[in-house]
Amino acid sequence: MSGDGRVTADVTDNSHCEANRQPITIMAKATFRIWRGNADGAEFVDYDTEVSEGMVVLDAVHRIQAEQANDMAVRWNCKAGKCGSCSAEVNGQPKLMCMTRLNDLPLDEPVTVEPMRAFPLIKDLVTDVSWNFKVKEKMKPFTPRPPDAEDGTWRMEQEDIDHVQEFRKCIECFLCQDVCHVLREHDLHDEFIGPRFFVYAASLEMHPIDTENRLEELKDSDGIGYCNITKCCTKVCPEHITITDNAIIPLKERVVDEFYDPIKKLFRVFSR
Repeated sequence: MSGDGRVTADVTDNSHCEANRQPITIMAKATFRIWRGNADGAEFVDYDTEVSEGMVVLDAVHRIQAEQANDMAVRWNCKAGKCGSCSAEVNGQPKLMCMTRLNDLPLDEPVTVEPMRAFPLIKDLVTDVSWNFKVKEKMKPFTPRPPDAEDGTWRMEQEDIDHVQEFRKCIECFLCQDVCHVLREHDLHDEFIGPRFFVYAASLEMHPIDTENRLEELKDSDGIGYCNITKCCTKVCPEHITITDNAIIPLKERVVDEFYDPIKKLFRVFSR
């Protein structure tokens, strides 16, 4: 348990596999320990509610909201794992509440539900994630080369297109941002853009017709050097994007080639 009373857990834990699923008796009771309050003060409050087979954490939160805590703040939209709105921490793990099944959780003890820790708390389970949108606004946009054909189209290799398609699956749930220790524990929001935006940068830098160079920003203002490749972001991604291996490491390699390659450094010295 952390100093503010919130539950801590190994955020890389993958114990929610099929073998660990627990059958739920129809209309059984479970206790949910939910973070209530705002930036001026908050604490866990326990709620007992009925649960049944097939329910997800968001279902239980909605039942509690409807029957016991009408003023509880919770952000959600699609309830299908595609909008990224209902991000939270369940038993200390960054997850989408709508995709976290109750029969994956040990219901013989309270299920903790709390807001993402990497962002300022607004109320209850809702955090202010606007910093992420400000980061995106500052990044160099997609800048395509002139069309290859008179009809205004481009010619690309299918392999090059497939390489960046994975990055387009991002739903901006910001769970990868929440789990990243640089933001979560060290609060370096002014110096580090986080895994989500390294994925975005990779989708642009590796695009076969993009002409912009973002390597200097990645090295300096974006803080890619802070990432120490723990792969926590990859493990929590609900879209299973291989963030570390396919986005961050290749970008790091490009930065090293551009700015730290000894031969290139010598060339720049003698070409001044």
